[in-house]
Amino acid sequence: MSRYSKPLLIVLGTCSVALGMIGMILPLVPTTPFLLVAAYCYSRSSPRFHRWLLSSRYFGAYIDNYRSGRGMRLRDKVVSLTTLWGMLAVTAATAVTARWGRGLLAAVGVGVTAHLVRLRTYRPARLPAGRN
Repeated sequence: MSRYSKPLLIVLGTCSVALGMIGMILPLVPTTPFLLVAAYCYSRSSPRFHRWLLSSRYFGAYIDNYRSGRGMRLRDKVVSLTTLWGMLAVTAATAVTARWGRGLLAAVGVGVTAHLVRLRTYRPARLPAGRN
Protein backbone atom coordinates (compact mmCIF):
# COMPACT_ATOMS: atom_id res chain seq x y z
CA MET A 1 0.00 0.00 0.00
CA SER A 2 1.43 3.36 -0.97
CA ARG A 3 2.12 6.20 1.42
CA TYR A 4 -1.01 8.04 0.30
CA SER A 5 -3.42 5.09 0.19
CA LYS A 6 -4.26 4.93 3.88
CA PRO A 7 -5.09 8.62 4.32
CA LEU A 8 -7.06 8.59 1.07
CA LEU A 9 -9.08 5.55 2.17
CA ILE A 10 -9.75 7.15 5.57
CA VAL A 11 -11.00 10.33 3.91
CA LEU A 12 -13.13 8.33 1.44
CA GLY A 13 -14.52 6.22 4.30
CA THR A 14 -15.33 9.29 6.36
CA CYS A 15 -17.06 10.98 3.41
CA SER A 16 -19.02 7.77 2.86
CA VAL A 17 -20.14 7.72 6.50
CA ALA A 18 -21.26 11.34 6.16
CA LEU A 19 -23.22 10.55 3.00
CA GLY A 20 -24.72 7.50 4.70
CA MET A 21 -25.86 9.73 7.57
CA ILE A 22 -27.43 12.12 5.10
CA GLY A 23 -29.11 9.12 3.47
CA MET A 24 -30.73 8.23 6.78
CA ILE A 25 -32.49 11.60 6.69
CA LEU A 26 -33.07 12.29 2.98
CA PRO A 27 -35.12 9.62 1.21
CA LEU A 28 -33.48 9.81 -2.22
CA VAL A 29 -29.92 9.43 -0.92
CA PRO A 30 -29.00 5.78 -0.34
CA THR A 31 -27.60 4.75 3.02
CA THR A 32 -26.44 1.16 2.68
CA PRO A 33 -24.03 1.54 -0.26
CA PHE A 34 -22.23 4.41 1.43
CA LEU A 35 -21.91 2.52 4.72
CA LEU A 36 -20.61 -0.55 2.91
CA VAL A 37 -18.02 1.59 1.08
CA ALA A 38 -17.01 3.11 4.41
CA ALA A 39 -16.63 -0.34 5.97
CA TYR A 40 -14.44 -1.44 3.06
CA CYS A 41 -12.28 1.69 3.16
CA TYR A 42 -11.82 1.50 6.92
CA SER A 43 -11.04 -2.24 6.79
CA ARG A 44 -8.16 -1.45 4.40
CA SER A 45 -6.86 1.62 6.20
CA SER A 46 -7.74 1.84 9.88
CA PRO A 47 -8.69 -1.04 12.17
CA ARG A 48 -9.72 1.53 14.78
CA PHE A 49 -12.22 3.29 12.47
CA HIS A 50 -13.45 -0.07 11.17
CA ARG A 51 -14.18 -1.28 14.72
CA TRP A 52 -15.88 2.03 15.50
CA LEU A 53 -18.14 1.76 12.44
CA LEU A 54 -19.12 -1.86 13.02
CA SER A 55 -19.75 -1.31 16.74
CA SER A 56 -21.56 2.00 16.22
CA ARG A 57 -24.98 2.23 17.83
CA TYR A 58 -26.44 3.66 14.63
CA PHE A 59 -24.53 1.86 11.88
CA GLY A 60 -23.20 -1.41 13.28
CA ALA A 61 -26.35 -3.53 13.28
CA TYR A 62 -27.49 -1.94 10.01
CA ILE A 63 -24.29 -2.97 8.23
CA ASP A 64 -24.13 -6.39 9.87
CA ASN A 65 -27.74 -7.25 9.02
CA TYR A 66 -27.29 -6.22 5.40
CA ARG A 67 -23.92 -7.94 4.89
CA SER A 68 -25.09 -11.18 6.49
CA GLY A 69 -28.25 -11.28 4.36
CA ARG A 70 -30.67 -10.86 7.28
CA GLY A 71 -32.12 -7.76 5.64
CA MET A 72 -33.76 -4.72 7.12
CA ARG A 73 -35.98 -4.38 10.20
CA LEU A 74 -39.67 -3.82 9.49
CA ARG A 75 -39.62 -0.59 11.49
CA ASP A 76 -36.77 0.75 9.34
CA LYS A 77 -38.64 -0.16 6.16
CA VAL A 78 -41.81 1.60 7.35
CA VAL A 79 -39.91 4.72 8.42
CA SER A 80 -37.94 4.76 5.13
CA LEU A 81 -41.03 4.38 2.96
CA THR A 82 -43.06 6.91 4.93
CA THR A 83 -40.25 9.46 4.75
CA LEU A 84 -39.63 8.71 1.08
CA TRP A 85 -43.22 9.23 -0.02
CA GLY A 86 -43.74 12.21 2.29
CA MET A 87 -40.69 14.00 0.91
CA LEU A 88 -41.59 13.10 -2.68
CA ALA A 89 -45.10 14.51 -2.16
CA VAL A 90 -43.76 17.74 -0.63
CA THR A 91 -41.21 18.10 -3.44
CA ALA A 92 -43.83 17.44 -6.13
CA ALA A 93 -46.23 19.93 -4.57
CA THR A 94 -43.77 22.74 -3.92
CA ALA A 95 -40.72 22.48 -6.16
CA VAL A 96 -41.60 20.56 -9.31
CA THR A 97 -44.14 21.96 -11.71
CA ALA A 98 -43.38 20.01 -14.87
CA ARG A 99 -45.44 16.90 -15.45
CA TRP A 100 -42.35 14.93 -16.48
CA GLY A 101 -40.58 15.98 -13.27
CA ARG A 102 -43.41 14.69 -11.12
CA GLY A 103 -43.42 11.51 -13.20
CA LEU A 104 -39.70 11.12 -12.56
CA LEU A 105 -40.23 11.58 -8.82
CA ALA A 106 -42.97 8.95 -8.89
CA ALA A 107 -40.73 6.55 -10.84
CA VAL A 108 -37.93 6.98 -8.32
CA GLY A 109 -40.41 6.39 -5.49
CA VAL A 110 -41.72 3.22 -7.10
CA GLY A 111 -38.17 1.96 -7.73
CA VAL A 112 -37.00 2.58 -4.17
CA THR A 113 -40.22 1.11 -2.78
CA ALA A 114 -39.78 -2.03 -4.89
CA HIS A 115 -36.20 -2.41 -3.68
CA LEU A 116 -37.14 -2.02 -0.01
CA VAL A 117 -40.11 -4.36 -0.28
CA ARG A 118 -37.95 -7.02 -1.94
CA LEU A 119 -35.31 -6.82 0.80
CA ARG A 120 -35.62 -9.53 3.37
CA THR A 121 -37.32 -8.37 6.57
CA TYR A 122 -35.19 -8.98 9.64
CA ARG A 123 -37.08 -9.92 12.78
CA PRO A 124 -34.79 -10.05 15.82
CA ALA A 125 -35.48 -12.93 18.18
CA ARG A 126 -37.47 -11.88 21.21
CA LEU A 127 -36.94 -13.30 24.65
CA PRO A 128 -39.97 -14.84 26.38
CA ALA A 129 -41.78 -12.56 28.84
CA GLY A 130 -40.02 -12.33 32.17
CA ARG A 131 -36.58 -13.30 30.80
CA ASN A 132 -33.76 -10.85 30.24
